[in-house]
Amino acid sequence: QVRLVESGGGLVQPGGTLRLSCEPSGSIFNSDVMNWYRQAPGKQRELVATITSSGATNYADSVKGRFTISRAKNTAYLQMNSLTPEDAAVYYCNAFLRGTRLSDWGQGTQVTVSS
Repeated sequence: QVRLVESGGGLVQPGGTLRLSCEPSGSIFNSDVMNWYRQAPGKQRELVATITSSGATNYADSVKGRFTISRAKNTAYLQMNSLTPEDAAVYYCNAFLRGTRLSDWGQGTQVTVSS
């Protein structure tokens, strides 16, 4: 069973930065895609960023130019710059292999953007 653990969230002022990490816990696995998602209160979970095993990336329009996804083997990172209150949410990650999600959803990491 693959388990991923998100970390790095916190409270930051508007315009600030955070770097989130998504690390496997106690398991070794192969994945071809790793994604970051977020869910704000009262809203559905949305896909924020994607990275393939070859390093190709894709972003939601709302974060393009501000967020950067990267990965080292099966650890994924999300560098978030120029944060706004609209970015406040619980951030989750997951991994996929040939379209199959590999992990149950974890606890996520809370990002709060407030002055």
